Amino acid sequence: MPALVDVSLEIERGEFVALAGRSGCGKSTLLNVAGAMDFPSSGEVTLDGVVTSSLGEAGLTRVRREKVGFIFQSFQLLSSLSVVENVELPLLLARRGRAREAALERLRQVEMEDYAARMPYQLSGGQMQRVAIARALVHGPALLLADEPTGNLDSTTGNVILQLLRLIADTQRTTILMATHSAEAAALADTVVRLLDGRVQEVIAQAKRL
Repeated sequence: MPALVDVSLEIERGEFVALAGRSGCGKSTLLNVAGAMDFPSSGEVTLDGVVTSSLGEAGLTRVRREKVGFIFQSFQLLSSLSVVENVELPLLLARRGRAREAALERLRQVEMEDYAARMPYQLSGGQMQRVAIARALVHGPALLLADEPTGNLDSTTGNVILQLLRLIADTQRTTILMATHSAEAAALADTVVRLLDGRVQEVIAQAKRL
C-alpha cells in the first residue's frame, strides 16, 4: 500500500500547518517528502521555488542545509556538545561565518542564552526542545518541519513549546509543518490537514492568529 496517495497541498510562506491523523496515516512520510529527505514516485515537490526532484545530491544537501529546519520528538541533541555548540553546528557544517554569534542570538530568542555553556544532560525535556528549535532555526530556513515536537513533554511544557512555534510563525514568517496526534497542538495551527491511509481526508482552515 502506498504511504501517500494523491496528496496535493500548497502551503503559504509563514503558514503554520498541522498534519493530524492516526499512527501510520502518512504524517511522517509527508514531512520527509516536504523536506527533500524522501521523494514521491510520481508528481513533484516545490520548496521555496525549487523543484526538489530536479536536484542532484549536492543540490539536495544545500537545500536541506539552507531552506529546511528539523525538530524531532526525541530532541536529537549531541550529548558531547554544549548547548551553544549544538546550535551552531549546522552553520559550521555549512562553513558559514559568525556561527557562535548567530547561535547565541537564536538561544536568546528561545530564552536559553543563560544555558549556552551547559551540556544536554543538564537540561529538562522542555529546555532541550527549546535548544532543538534554536538549532533548527539558526540558518534561517524557509520551512520548519516538526515531527511530534511535544510527544516527550508533559502538557504544560508542551504548551509552552507550541506557543513558541506559534510565535515563530507569526513573527519570522517561517513556514511550519507539524505532525501531531494532539488535538490541542493542532488547534494552534492556521490550517489542519487530516490524513487517513495516506490520503488527505480534510483540510480545515482555522481562525488566523494576530
